[in-house]
Amino acid sequence: MQASEVGKLTVTRRTSTGKGAAHRLRAQGLVPGVCYGVSAEGPIEPLSIVVDVKALRGALDPVRKQNTVIQLTVVDDGKTVHTLAALLKEFQLDSIRREVTHVDLMAIDPSKEVSAEVPLEYVGKHAGAIDGGQLHVVLRSLAVRAKPSDIPTKISVDVSPLTIGDVLHVSDLKLPEGVQSVTGLSQAVITCAAPEKEVAPAAAEAAPAAGAAPAAEGEKKDAGKAAAPAAGAAGAKPAAGAKPAAAPAKGGDKGAKK
Repeated sequence: MQASEVGKLTVTRRTSTGKGAAHRLRAQGLVPGVCYGVSAEGPIEPLSIVVDVKALRGALDPVRKQNTVIQLTVVDDGKTVHTLAALLKEFQLDSIRREVTHVDLMAIDPSKEVSAEVPLEYVGKHAGAIDGGQLHVVLRSLAVRAKPSDIPTKISVDVSPLTIGDVLHVSDLKLPEGVQSVTGLSQAVITCAAPEKEVAPAAAEAAPAAGAAPAAEGEKKDAGKAAAPAAGAAGAKPAAGAKPAAAPAKGGDKGAKK
């Protein structure tokens, strides 16, 4: 398959399907894929295609990445059958090898708006840092709509005004002209929270120690109660119905003296 340059990619029509065909493709550094969407002439029928993974990586701008508009050429039996503008919509990875196994390309009309994910870049040092305030990032990218040529590579978010308790929402972001957020305007983007309080280990250990003294004193009382019956055991009355202990035999003491 022909190598590509940034913004350009050539793929071929795929006629074979099934796991066996997919394995044979991957052995050659190729993967199955599909192209769907619209062109300047209108909607297109989904196309089963074969994609060279290395060529696809080379076609993506290192900064714009998946938001790179690709001039896509579809070849069938050595002849060009389609020339489309497309975006890399999605790709699947092998869960173990982490290799690309399938690719989705979305054909677009360059003159119409499309949806895209744009990364957020947080800049500046927040004012709440002096009081120990901690930043908690809620969003790392923003869903937007714009014409393909107007999709920004990133959106900068200035956090320097944030103090403890402050929250930045999507409505606070400064978006480039021609770009509108798909994410709701009330969605939190980043917050500045008070530092978490830690309980001192010494204080935590002192609490059970202070309550140990009453428990020990109570144990002494219980021990005293247990000893009382033992002391009076000799004079204790026999249980109801029990025979009294036999009296010592007469003359027993005399025999002992002899």
